[in-house]
Amino acid sequence: MLGRIEELVIDCAEPAVLVRFWAAVLGGSPVDRGPDWSYVDPPDGQPRIAFQRVPEPRGDRKNRLHLDIGVADIDRVREQLLAAGARAVGGVRTDEQGAFQVMSDPEGNEFCLVR
Repeated sequence: MLGRIEELVIDCAEPAVLVRFWAAVLGGSPVDRGPDWSYVDPPDGQPRIAFQRVPEPRGDRKNRLHLDIGVADIDRVREQLLAAGARAVGGVRTDEQGAFQVMSDPEGNEFCLVR
């Protein structure tokens, strides 16, 4: 092993907004280190998720990396996330591995709810 993941960093326009959204999704308390850097330490040994302000806009490209969030009830969690500012991308998809729903956070970063 050459190293280990310390945290996942998401480039964004508004770190303070995204950290509060993701703290509601994953648990933990949002921490603002300044206007350009925020993070949340989710419980249960999940890795830290950090948000770094960058000057360029996200653009229309698809994420090259996304988070899969395990949930017991995709429909219930989707509705809660929609109320918190997320957007559903298409509908629930089912395959031989289970079901998933593609979502995007308030800045358009995609993630999946998986069951």
